[in-house]
Amino acid sequence: MKLRVRSDALGFAAVVLTIFYGAGCGYNRIQVADEAVKAAWAEVGNQYQRRADLVPNLVATVKGAADFERQTLEAVVQARAKATGIQATPELVNDPEAFKKFEAAQGELSSALARLLVTVERYPDLKANQNYRDLQAQLEGTENRIAVARKRYIDAVAQYNALVRSFPTNLTARFLLGAQVRPSFEARPGTETPPEVKF
Repeated sequence: MKLRVRSDALGFAAVVLTIFYGAGCGYNRIQVADEAVKAAWAEVGNQYQRRADLVPNLVATVKGAADFERQTLEAVVQARAKATGIQATPELVNDPEAFKKFEAAQGELSSALARLLVTVERYPDLKANQNYRDLQAQLEGTENRIAVARKRYIDAVAQYNALVRSFPTNLTARFLLGAQVRPSFEARPGTETPPEVKF
């Protein structure tokens, strides 16, 4: 009888510990954080796609409105081709090397667009063209949206990485889910320097 009471008490204690551990293991919080990262990444991809869709219109408008430097336009077209060649898939955030390549390609496109927008300031007829002004406003708005989407992704990754690295949720992340730290955006070298424009 004494043995049975003792085994019942141990069984009850095991159930209570399992419930407390289950509630505090962070499994659900890690899942929520993982979904937040995926959603934030999807928005980053959405904004990059919007920009990629606008670039051909910008190039066509500029070509049609000015005797423009071929080298600048070709740099934009090439950078767009390179940036759209790497798809912003959900799996990309799990591969740090592919993530860096994607980030570098998008950075090249950002630089090429910045040079294009700064260089067209030399063309008064182009600046007066309503189509160009509308397109430029959309492109500038897109760049702002990209910055906001990247910030949201950075925040979501920071929360996720904190869960994956903090005790006791790191145990659940490592042994139960196999979850690892996700890569985040970093400032590219040279971004603190504005593009150089030569007249």
